[in-house]
Amino acid sequence: MNHKSTTLISLKEAMRRVENKLQALDIQFRELDVTKDNLTQQFEHHSKTLASQAAHDEIWTAVLGLGFTSMELNILYSYVIEVLICLHTRVLQKLPDLVRSLPTLASVLRRQVKNKHVRIVWESVLEEYGLQERDVTALCTFFIAHGNKAEHYAANVRRMYIKDVTFMITNMVKNQALQDGLLRAVQVIEKGKAVRTPEHQRASLKELIPPIKDE
Repeated sequence: MNHKSTTLISLKEAMRRVENKLQALDIQFRELDVTKDNLTQQFEHHSKTLASQAAHDEIWTAVLGLGFTSMELNILYSYVIEVLICLHTRVLQKLPDLVRSLPTLASVLRRQVKNKHVRIVWESVLEEYGLQERDVTALCTFFIAHGNKAEHYAANVRRMYIKDVTFMITNMVKNQALQDGLLRAVQVIEKGKAVRTPEHQRASLKELIPPIKDE
């Protein structure tokens, strides 16, 4: 074997080693990309979880810090419990075969997480009433915090005590998610469905509530 052939063989072997290294590097980079994507997804999921938890903590703080009288809390509780009953009843109407396995709204909320059919029905019921998950979260939080000591007032009693419950909620509830949930609960009971107003169309309190004239 002459010197030229030996050189060519050496070059081929060198190129093969280089190609092998490049392939190994390519595999490593792909693995790094996959790892990076996984970490990014985990971080995004963790961030969403933290944001959701923070929002839920804010609602709890707002619910526990409400400055209403016992009578006012009873009136709000009445709207809240009636809406929650409406949601549960409507789900059962759409899922008659699951009446026994879904005895409470809490059972519906648990089941819809894992059961696609129940989730589709649940979402359709929310849409019917003009509500979203965050509204239900706010209402359930209110119910858990005050349900053990609040009383239900019938519609005629509510009107006798409070002429404008919308004004009371808007004026007293500062947390936006809780305020929205309570206002929509009132709309569902009074009008049959909540009307969602885009953020940029929110009117000021003075625009929403007509001025009170002295008699």
